[in-house]
Amino acid sequence: MQGPMMAEPARPRAAARYDAGAMTLHWVMVVLLVVVGALGLLHDSWPKATQAFWINVHALFGLSVWALVMLRLGWRLKHPPPALPAEAGEFSRRWSYPVHLLLYALLLVIPVLGIVTFLWHGRVFDFGLFKLDFGIRKDRAIFHPTEEIHGYLAYALFTLVGLHTLAALWHHFVRRDRVLQRMWPSGRRRA
Repeated sequence: MQGPMMAEPARPRAAARYDAGAMTLHWVMVVLLVVVGALGLLHDSWPKATQAFWINVHALFGLSVWALVMLRLGWRLKHPPPALPAEAGEFSRRWSYPVHLLLYALLLVIPVLGIVTFLWHGRVFDFGLFKLDFGIRKDRAIFHPTEEIHGYLAYALFTLVGLHTLAALWHHFVRRDRVLQRMWPSGRRRA
C-alpha cells in the first residue's frame, strides 16, 4: 500500500508521433535524397560514354523527389504534424516550422530547375526500352544559369538536411527528449 508521501515513479509519457504514412514518406525521401545527391555529386566523374545515361538516372530520381514532395505536402494538409514534446525547448519550437518550410521550398524548386537545365541542354531520356525526346534545342543562355543555380541550391539543401539531422541527433542523444522518437519507425527510444 502506498502512503501519502510515497509517489509512484514517473513514467515517460508516450510522444505524440507521426503516422505511418508520414514516416514512410519521410524515410523514402531520405533514401531518394541520398541517391540523387550522390548522382549529382558524381556528375563530373562519369566517363563521357556513360554520362548521358547517369544524367538521365539523376533526372528520374530528381523527378521522383519532386513527386514525393508533392505527395508529402498533400499528406501534410490532411495529417497535421504532432506537437513538439514540451521538453523540446523554445529554440526548437521557434525554428522547426521555418526550417521545414525552407526544406520543402528547396525540394520543390531544385528539381524544377534541374528539369529546365535538362531540357534546354537538349537532352533526351533514353534508356534503350524507350526514348523521350522533347525536341528542345540546346540553349546555353538558359541551361547555364539554371544549372549553376540548381547546383548551389542543392548544396544549400545538403547543408540544411545536415543541420536537420544534427538537430535530431542532438535532441536524441544530448537533450534526451522525444523529438526524434516522433519520426522513428520503431517508436522506441534509442539511447
